[in-house]
Amino acid sequence: MRVLILGGDGFCGWPTALHLSARGHDVRIVDNQSRRAIDAELGAGSLTPIASLEARLAAWREVSGRDITADVLTVGKDYAALLDLLQSFQPDAVVHFAEQRAAPYSMKSARHKRYTVENNVGATHDLCAAIVESGQDVHLVHLGTMGVYGYGTAGVPIPEGYLTVQVETSEGWRPQEVLYPANPGSIYHLTKTQDALTFQFYARNDRLRITDLHQGIVWGTQTAETRLDPRLINRFDYDGDYGTVLNRFLMQAAVGHPLSVHGAGGQTRAFINIQDTVRCVELALAHPPVRGERVQVMNQMTECWRVRDLARMVARLTGAEIAYLPNPRQEADENDLSVENRRLLACGLSPWKTVCCSRSPRSPAPTARGLTSPRSPAPQPGTRTGPRPRGPTPPTLRRNRACACSSSVTATRPAPWRNGWRPTAGRSGQVSATRPR
Repeated sequence: MRVLILGGDGFCGWPTALHLSARGHDVRIVDNQSRRAIDAELGAGSLTPIASLEARLAAWREVSGRDITADVLTVGKDYAALLDLLQSFQPDAVVHFAEQRAAPYSMKSARHKRYTVENNVGATHDLCAAIVESGQDVHLVHLGTMGVYGYGTAGVPIPEGYLTVQVETSEGWRPQEVLYPANPGSIYHLTKTQDALTFQFYARNDRLRITDLHQGIVWGTQTAETRLDPRLINRFDYDGDYGTVLNRFLMQAAVGHPLSVHGAGGQTRAFINIQDTVRCVELALAHPPVRGERVQVMNQMTECWRVRDLARMVARLTGAEIAYLPNPRQEADENDLSVENRRLLACGLSPWKTVCCSRSPRSPAPTARGLTSPRSPAPQPGTRTGPRPRGPTPPTLRRNRACACSSSVTATRPAPWRNGWRPTAGRSGQVSATRPR
C-alpha cells in the first residue's frame, strides 16, 4: 500500500511512518518542521535527542534496508504542491497528523489561537479539497482526539462518534443517529470538532472514504522500530505546553520536585501507549469504509486514569511528594469517564498495556457499561502528601489479552499485583511491569 503521512516528523507521525514501512508499505512523509520551530520558540526541546529528518531517514535506510522519502511543504498553505504530490505519488491512503497538537499551546495568546485555527482547520480542508480535485479514491485517516467529546458525565459510555437519539415526529418518536455532541475545552479541541464537521460534509457530498481516530492522551516514547537506532528515537516532551501529565510527573520525580496536581486531581482522562497508536493506524488502514459510507469514527484509547491516581502511582514508584495546587483551568474537579472502543478491538487490537479489571477469575463479568470509576479520596488544594507506603494494591500495568471489560474502558480500581510482578520506570519514560528476581 502507498501511504502518504502528513506530519511524518512528529511525535505520532514518525513512529507511524517507521511502523508502516517495516511492514512493507511504501511510505512517503510530508512535514514543514513546524514542531521543531516551536521547540526554539518555547526554549524547551525534547528530553531525548532528536536527529535531523535527513539523519533519521538515513538511519532507517541503514537498519531496515527500506526507503522513506520526505517532502517539505505546509499543508494548508502550499495547496498546489499538495495536489501535485497526490497526483504524482497516487497514494492508496493519507494519514493526517499535520496539525498543531497541544491544547495549552493553543491557549497561550491570541497569536497562538489564530495560528492553531489557521493551521489545523486550513490543513484539513485543503487536504479534503485536494483529494477531490485529484480525482483519486484515497482513504483519509485522521488523528483526532477524545477531547472533542468533552469530559462531562453523560451517565453512559461515550460511543464511537455517533449517538442514537429519539426524535419526535408527527408519527411518534423515532430513533435517529447524530454526531455525539461536541464540547471542546480549548482552541485545539475546537479545531478538531471543526475537522469532524468537514469530514461529514466531504464524506456525504464527495463520497470521500474517511476514518477519524479519536485518540486519548499518548504515553510512552519508544516503539519497536524507534528502538533500533539512537538516531530513530522519538520525542519525550515534558514542558508545560507539550508535555503530557505522565511525562511531567516522571520528570518532576526525577529532579526531586513535588508532583504538581491541579485541584483535587479528579480529572479522568483516556490514555493509550505510543505502540498501540501506531498499531491502531495500521488497523484503520486495513479496515477502510466503503466509498459513500459515512465517516468511520473509532475511539483510539485503551485505559482511563484519574490524575491523582497517576500521581500516586508515580510517587509510590519514585518516593516523590505530591503537591495539590489551585486549578487555573475552568473544568470540573471530578469527572467519570467511560468510553466504548469496540471497533479497534474487533479489528484485532490487543493493547500493549492497559488497566485490567480487579475482579478475580471467578468473579462475574462486568456489566455492559464496564468498570466503575472509583472515588479515591480527594485532597484539598494547597496540601502536600508524601509517597504512599508500598501496599498490596498498586495500579495494574500488564498486557490485557482476554479481559471481558476491554470493550468499554473506564477509570478502574487498582488491582492486586499478579504473580509477584512489580512496576519499573524505564529510561524512555515508560512504566512497565517486571517480575523481581
